[in-house]
Amino acid sequence: MTGRRRDERGSTIPLIVGLAFVLVMAVVVVVDASAAFLQRQGLDTLADGAALRGADLGSVGAYANGIPDDRLDQLETQVDRAVAAYLQDSGAHARYPGIEHRSAVDEAEATVTVQLIAPLDLPLTVPGSPDRPTVAATGTAAVTVLR
Repeated sequence: MTGRRRDERGSTIPLIVGLAFVLVMAVVVVVDASAAFLQRQGLDTLADGAALRGADLGSVGAYANGIPDDRLDQLETQVDRAVAAYLQDSGAHARYPGIEHRSAVDEAEATVTVQLIAPLDLPLTVPGSPDRPTVAATGTAAVTVLR
């Protein structure tokens, strides 16, 4: 049988272009996710240190009221000042431009919680992603009295 062969030229080009686009997008997502994870890890460490500094330097009443049985009391304004000083001393504003902090004192548990929020610097951008994404981390600490 002497049949004519079908002309199939060019049918693989859209497939190759589509696969290349999918691979490029996968690389962009992996690179951005890795950068976001590393920045969040750095903020996590910073939040833990800020909470420890806030719990330690925000402690009040030890001289006036004596040392309690389990944990020291913290004053919110002093905790906030100690956290802000820690972020300044550690160079957080240079490493994470635009960083913001929120500190809270839980009087019932005698703990200090610090939340850090910073704009996320992504090396690559995914079409449709937010212009200025943010990343946040939280750290909690308490000063325990050992006798």
